[in-house]
Amino acid sequence: MIGRVLVAGFATRHIVQSAYAAGYEVYAVDHFCDQDLMFYAREAMAFAEPGDLEGAVVEMCERYHPDLIVPASGAEALVVRCLCGTPPEKVGRFLDKLSTHRFFEETGIPTPELLSPGKYPAMLKPRKGSGGWRNAVVHDDSGFSSWTEKYGDLPYLSEEVVHGVPSSVCCLATGSSAVAVAVNRQMLRGNGDSAFGFSGSVTPFQGDAASLMIRYAEHIAEQSGCTGTIGIDFVAGDRIHAIEVNPRFQATLDTIEIATGRNLFSAHVEACRGNLPARRPICRQVAARTILFAGRDMVLGPDLVRLSPLIADIPRPGACFEEGQALLSVYGWGAGYSEAMAMLDKHIRTVQQYMGGRLYG
Repeated sequence: MIGRVLVAGFATRHIVQSAYAAGYEVYAVDHFCDQDLMFYAREAMAFAEPGDLEGAVVEMCERYHPDLIVPASGAEALVVRCLCGTPPEKVGRFLDKLSTHRFFEETGIPTPELLSPGKYPAMLKPRKGSGGWRNAVVHDDSGFSSWTEKYGDLPYLSEEVVHGVPSSVCCLATGSSAVAVAVNRQMLRGNGDSAFGFSGSVTPFQGDAASLMIRYAEHIAEQSGCTGTIGIDFVAGDRIHAIEVNPRFQATLDTIEIATGRNLFSAHVEACRGNLPARRPICRQVAARTILFAGRDMVLGPDLVRLSPLIADIPRPGACFEEGQALLSVYGWGAGYSEAMAMLDKHIRTVQQYMGGRLYG
């Protein structure tokens, strides 16, 4: 055992798994506490509401005295000892999409234009939050009113709509220098109220835009002051636009590790200590992950653990899900994109048959 790590956030399984593979004794504070989290965590504590997270972290620290505390999504601003990640004073500007937009402008990186009220079409998005679940394109005043009625007085941005492939670059940063680890294609829900919600990734991104996204991402990471793992989201079309900065581990961790064969948690710790890889990792295969969602309100019957490692984020039998709620992750991999997606489709069909067709991707 190298040391004790506490990973805290809304969903931590992917980070806990990487830390375990790196040789750490791992503990977790997690909203879901799925079955496979406990494959890798010595102990985990669930929290129900965001306001409960900090108290759970304090309690776990008192119990287990971790050497390192790693924040995941939802815990980026935690003020804790032994932090292994971006300091809270550096995180704040990237938790607000308006200040992130201004950061892109200051660093000379193309980003969608902010729109004045009444200008359409417009991409509306909350200033805070991750995953893209409440983002929406509106085309007129009626669409704008529907969005604001649904989300109330939520502070938001109105941006020009840019077209292209949703993508991201994972970097390792020391606070002043950075190196890109992988370029990823992002999968989005594509329909309904959560059309722009994250639903998976493919690593590596295969396209001419990859090299320019790497250049932009490394510059952003260097200027951000972030340490450890940092993700930058882009839309890659006729022009590349930077969309968001995630100053923490990203949901693409699984596909990056499968594609490169490298342990990202170890690299994160080293970057926090000021050490970067001498060169970018090489992707030895293509890896894909997609999230499956409940096709209707349901109570999970079968124990899905037997389908591991084809799947992850495995809920417990008897868990209740509303229609459209994320249920689990499915993987595919192969020598190229077609092979990886064919395996992913095969594994999705296996899960759907096992579940009686109550899921969709």
